[in-house]
Amino acid sequence: MLELDQIAYDHAPMGLVLTEHRVIRTCNDTFAQMFGYEKEDLIGQSFRLLYGTDHEFHQVRDIGLEPLRQSLPYSDERLMRCADGNRIWCRFRARTLTPEDPLARTVLSFALIETKDSGPQLTKREREVVLLLSQGKTSKEIARDLGLSPRTVEDVRARLLKKFEVKNVAVLLARLAGLSSSPMS
Repeated sequence: MLELDQIAYDHAPMGLVLTEHRVIRTCNDTFAQMFGYEKEDLIGQSFRLLYGTDHEFHQVRDIGLEPLRQSLPYSDERLMRCADGNRIWCRFRARTLTPEDPLARTVLSFALIETKDSGPQLTKREREVVLLLSQGKTSKEIARDLGLSPRTVEDVRARLLKKFEVKNVAVLLARLAGLSSSPMS
C-alpha cells in the first residue's frame, strides 16, 4: 500500500510540500514541475528561492500565523517565481503540525491559478501594494511601509482598480482571491 500512497502523493493535482522553518524538506513531483525544478534541487532549499525578492520573502512570513497557532488552516494567493524567472499566481494553503511554533513544521499546497500569459499583469509595486492591502493596511500605512507618498499609493490603487475593472479594493481582493469574476462588481 505504501507504493500507492507515494504514487498518489507524487501525482496529486496540486503541489504538496513539507517545510521546516521555511526550508523544503520534501515535495511532490507536481510541485517541482509547477515551478520548473527537479525535486532533488528543491529539497533542503529555503522558500526564498520561490520569491522574487528578499523583501517579498520576509514580508509574507507572518501572514497567516494566527490561524496556524489555533490549529486552523490558512489560505491566500501568492505570486511565486519559477526556475526560469517567470511568475505564477498560486492558491496557497498551509496547515502546521506544530501550532506552538507554526513554521517549525508545515504542510503546504500550491494550486496554479494563472500563468504569466493570462489575466492582467502586476508590476512589482502593484504586487507590494496588493499584498499590504490584503493585510488591511490603509494607503498611509502602505506609504510608510514602502517609503512612498500616500498619493503615490493612491495612484497605484487607482491603476489596480482600472486594470482589474473593479469599483473598490474589496472587490479587487476578492477578484485576486478568485471569489468574483464579473467586471465592475
